[in-house]
Amino acid sequence: MPLTPWRSNPLIYEINAWTWLHGLRAVAQDALTLADVPDEVLDALAAWGFDVIWLMGVWERSPAGQLQALAHPGLLAEYRRALPDFSAHDVVGSPFAVRRYSVDPRLGGPDALAALRARLAERGLKLVLDFVPNHVARDHDWLHAAPDCLLQGTGRDLVEHPETFFAGAGGRIFAHGRDPHFPPWTDTAQINAFSPVARERLTTTLLEIAGQCDGVRCDMAMLVTNQVFARTWGDRAGTIPEAEFWETIIPAVKEQSPEFLFVAEVYWDMESELLRQGFDYVYDKRLYDRLAEGATRAVWEHLRADFSYQQRTVRFIENHDEQRAMLVFGPDRHAAAATLIVTLPGATLLHEGQLAGHRVRLPVQLGRRPPEADDPQVLAFYRVLLDEVRHPVYHQGQWQLLETFPAWDLNATHRHLIAYVWQSGEERRLIVVNYSAGSAQGRVRLAGLGLEGQTWTLHDALHGDDYVRSGDEMARDGLYVDLRPWGMHLLRFECSQPA
Repeated sequence: MPLTPWRSNPLIYEINAWTWLHGLRAVAQDALTLADVPDEVLDALAAWGFDVIWLMGVWERSPAGQLQALAHPGLLAEYRRALPDFSAHDVVGSPFAVRRYSVDPRLGGPDALAALRARLAERGLKLVLDFVPNHVARDHDWLHAAPDCLLQGTGRDLVEHPETFFAGAGGRIFAHGRDPHFPPWTDTAQINAFSPVARERLTTTLLEIAGQCDGVRCDMAMLVTNQVFARTWGDRAGTIPEAEFWETIIPAVKEQSPEFLFVAEVYWDMESELLRQGFDYVYDKRLYDRLAEGATRAVWEHLRADFSYQQRTVRFIENHDEQRAMLVFGPDRHAAAATLIVTLPGATLLHEGQLAGHRVRLPVQLGRRPPEADDPQVLAFYRVLLDEVRHPVYHQGQWQLLETFPAWDLNATHRHLIAYVWQSGEERRLIVVNYSAGSAQGRVRLAGLGLEGQTWTLHDALHGDDYVRSGDEMARDGLYVDLRPWGMHLLRFECSQPA
């Protein structure tokens, strides 16, 4: 299937493949595969206006990982919190301990995925899948067939650091995959990112994946950079290569499929470095943290970054790694934060259940989710918001962060306002969000937007209200706004008549 160009500032929707299919099977009372997803389900996804479906967790799960997931006390407690009636049958293992990059037979295998992809494409939806560069499952074929692709240790390592190393076939000692700031993932084996053989094999794997989807979300992408890998493993990793891991792999895939997209899950302020190494998009975890903290000015300062950089970030307030947005933010702040991430430059990542206000965060090792009632108010809010951002101005227009100033002396609440504008030709959208728990008043500077000499109707797409304002006054004095706690305007400018 030939790849087509991506829309700027796309909407990405993450779906847990396993739990999604389980829910559809329960409704249909049939053993559906990915090929059998009903048309009305796909039509409903397309109706939201998404650009991309990230189908998380399609690759073959690890039986060894499944056993470990059933024996881990901490995970067992998480399962009970999320799914009080869980049984061993519900634990399918981590999607990030990949045994083989082939679609799991229990989801229908590669042919079922190909059929689903074709049906998504008919509806204008692209498909993104996972790629885990740092590790494989501990029962992956490489432990037998290509052990030099993996980081190995000694018998002494196994005795002194049993949490980090494990004994494999043939008397070899392997390291578990790890993030240097946390305990190792004991259901995995660490890939040696400095190994030329590993890099070559992973390139081949990615080329095979590129034939099955339109892009990959690369798990913990910074772990295999030379800097981080050397710091994590020291002398065990061997000589640091001249080329970076991603500088070797991404161009090889792009040469075959120029439109194939690479999205990096990345932390530790390494976003710019991963973009330099070839990624198309990088997670904006820093924005998430600032939104979660409620730090208005920190958010505003964050948004002062170059437009060209911001266009290559992925904004989110929820995904499978984070707590549910409704729990972190609460209903009112959730709506304010969602308005920001959806209308800012860059890709927007939305998570299955987020649009319905779900509150249960599901461990990724589970293959079944609990029933949750949809929140009709949250659904209605997202319907209006996502319908608005279909407009080309959010994808083809120019974006500008705006300054605010006091509406009257000694009123500093304007500092709680975040305001910016999208403009393309005669189309203008002004977004103003009071990102605070108190009411806020202020004026938004609108000079330079070509408003003079006319009267404008400002239509609020979120609330349906209309405000008639003089263009001369707005250009000269700014636009006065008065917003309730966590309130927002999403204003469309419509020319009424000459001033």
